[in-house]
Amino acid sequence: MTVKAILARKGTDVATIEPNATLSTAVLMLAQHRIGALVVTGADRRVVGIVSERDIVRALAELGSQALERAVAEVMTRKVVTCSERDTVCDLMEQMTEGKFRHVPVLEQNRLVGIVSIGDVVRLRVEEMEHDTAALQEYIRTA
Repeated sequence: MTVKAILARKGTDVATIEPNATLSTAVLMLAQHRIGALVVTGADRRVVGIVSERDIVRALAELGSQALERAVAEVMTRKVVTCSERDTVCDLMEQMTEGKFRHVPVLEQNRLVGIVSIGDVVRLRVEEMEHDTAALQEYIRTA
């Protein structure tokens, strides 16, 4: 199964924010969309970073409430791990586990085309296991 299958189910909408937006704006967007990360984009929707709940918590721990006045660019993760629609879900799970991150922007020709969260990956894997279990039960029942 590939990342493309996940995007086909969940859609390709991605919540983005500009690097010069304030962290308080990012917090509001995360709450409104009920998500855990925003992709930070520059010109031409090019990915320049990602700001996650973890990034925000770190900034608040370091700077207190003043962190909310800072620009997203000051707290975002700049080294963003990305994938393509052709990547396998198994490879993506391995990357997310090893890197200890929960959101991966999907790029095609350096353009943002979607985002995959650990929740999306787990949901797909559970559905696959349920399907396999049902197939095995049917096989045993009819054998």
